[in-house]
Amino acid sequence: MSAFKQPGFADRQKAAEEARKSLLNKFRAQPRPDDPEVVKRREEREAAAARREQARLEREAAKAEEKRHQEAAAAEEAARLAREAQETAARQAEAEADQKAKRDARYAARKARGKKK
Repeated sequence: MSAFKQPGFADRQKAAEEARKSLLNKFRAQPRPDDPEVVKRREEREAAAARREQARLEREAAKAEEKRHQEAAAAEEAARLAREAQETAARQAEAEADQKAKRDARYAARKARGKKK
């Protein structure tokens, strides 16, 4: 086994030059923007993005429709509760008036009996 040899300046320069050449060759090997494969992939990505956007818009529309239905149902429920409360108050007022009329009739009958004596 040989001892480790410290790389000299020339060795480091040669390694750096090879690395630059390798990087440049890698860059040159890439397809150009007008290459049919690159254009095809770009169109596929754009189509997928358009589908995702369409799906997002449909979801938002469905959520808005659901929210509108819920608000309408809540409004109907509030109206029903208000109507029931009004009907209950009317029945209670009618019952109180009936009770008052009966009480007044009893009072008048008692007064009438007292005057006969």
